[in-house]
Amino acid sequence: MSLESFKEKPWLSPHSTYKQSAFVISPAPEYASSEVLLASLYRSIGFASASEASVPQAGRELDKAIELRRRHKTQPEGATLGPDDWFTMLHGILESPKLPKQSKLRFIQMTPLVPEAALFSNSPRLRGNPWNPGLIVRNMVAMGTPDEASAQALWKDLFQALTIDDEDDVFARWLHREAQAWTGSTEWALVPLQEGETFRLARTDHDAIRFLPARRFSADLRAIIDIKARLTRRQWTSLLEAVLRLGAVAHVAWLCDVHERTWRVVRDSLAGHGPANEEEVRGQVFPLDANYMAYGAKALNSFKDLASSYLIARLGINTVLWALDEAGVKQSGDLSSSLGIATLCKVVRDQRVKLESMGTLDCFYDLAEQEARTLACDKGIGNNLFEFARHVLGQRQTAVPILRGYDQGYILRKAGSHSNSPWILSLGPVAVLAMVHCALHGMNGPRSIHRLAEHLAGYGVLVNRNDIAQNDLGQQLRLLGLVLDSPDAESGMLLLPPFAPSNHIPS
Repeated sequence: MSLESFKEKPWLSPHSTYKQSAFVISPAPEYASSEVLLASLYRSIGFASASEASVPQAGRELDKAIELRRRHKTQPEGATLGPDDWFTMLHGILESPKLPKQSKLRFIQMTPLVPEAALFSNSPRLRGNPWNPGLIVRNMVAMGTPDEASAQALWKDLFQALTIDDEDDVFARWLHREAQAWTGSTEWALVPLQEGETFRLARTDHDAIRFLPARRFSADLRAIIDIKARLTRRQWTSLLEAVLRLGAVAHVAWLCDVHERTWRVVRDSLAGHGPANEEEVRGQVFPLDANYMAYGAKALNSFKDLASSYLIARLGINTVLWALDEAGVKQSGDLSSSLGIATLCKVVRDQRVKLESMGTLDCFYDLAEQEARTLACDKGIGNNLFEFARHVLGQRQTAVPILRGYDQGYILRKAGSHSNSPWILSLGPVAVLAMVHCALHGMNGPRSIHRLAEHLAGYGVLVNRNDIAQNDLGQQLRLLGLVLDSPDAESGMLLLPPFAPSNHIPS
């Protein structure tokens, strides 16, 4: 590979140093929903032989097998339902609503209550080679924990929680056995995190970085795991979905932010400036806090800006790396740590005269002009990133209007009923429950409402503490019984733990 090859296919020819970076966005996000995230997590954590591409075909084969058994009035060994009843379960009772554009398509889309459902439903695409959203969750766990042992322990505990056991309700246990009988699958087993498969921060960076959504997500994942025994399977998976969707988008937004900041220090180094050591890199590359979305405001425009900045940074960083290769400069830095970026910046400064003579910045400007539509997120990677954020965070738009209330764990909702109404940040009731529980996890008794605002800030969500009492978040908290209005509290409102034993009525 060479700089010329990169200029011909800039998105398909990243430099090896870039591909090995801890901050590369891999896999490249495309369409997903909260249920696709959960189903892909099932496949990633417990089904070693299952792939995203195999899911649609498995669904079609299951549909054909059911039709055949309906004609012959037979059922598989171990099943308690006949083929007609199982067909009704899949295409009626447990069917997940389809999107408006899917209303005429025939495929299985089942609510991912049990692991086996992920084998034949909820693939990101019905055809082709879909991306793997479960790998993003693996990366978040690896990056959000301080070391390999902590990551493996959290991943194993998540697997145990996703496994159907005696703690699950009767319906979930029955559905698990029924799905096994109809799919013939008994493969469910832990697929551990593999060394080199996921991206991990250097321990010094992990401990020093103040704002890290993956760390907030990992802590919240632990909080959701701990609450499983008190809920039905459907309640618990709904809470898990809410944390998955906010964590995944915040993680991708943070990576976009880090890309833009990394390009900034590399570009400064081209001008003979830039950070001199890893402490300066850490202060300039990693944000102390972030405002990726503001409560009650339009949310997707800011994400489009982040995606555009990421693409510009990706072009710039790879242009410099390939130019260094072209100049015969040995790579002595990396893009995985503050120390590595500081070393790379020093190499760029030392070689800036040679890089200037090669027209490195002019090459970058030419590429930016050539890829203007992609950088504007009108097509390609940028548009895929935008669609990822919109569908993961947004409330499900259903083909059947009566099912529009199906999704209650949303982060964004439409500001009006019109199809062109903007998406605004407004947590659904399930998302509110999840965030309040995670914010108060490990604490006894109520806490100030400000704690919820601080918790959401860990995902880059800005909530004006003074507005909570009057906005729809405050209304949701009151309707769910999660606040105690107290004139003695600083904010006038105290958060109540939603799943504290004292809040439960004895059976």
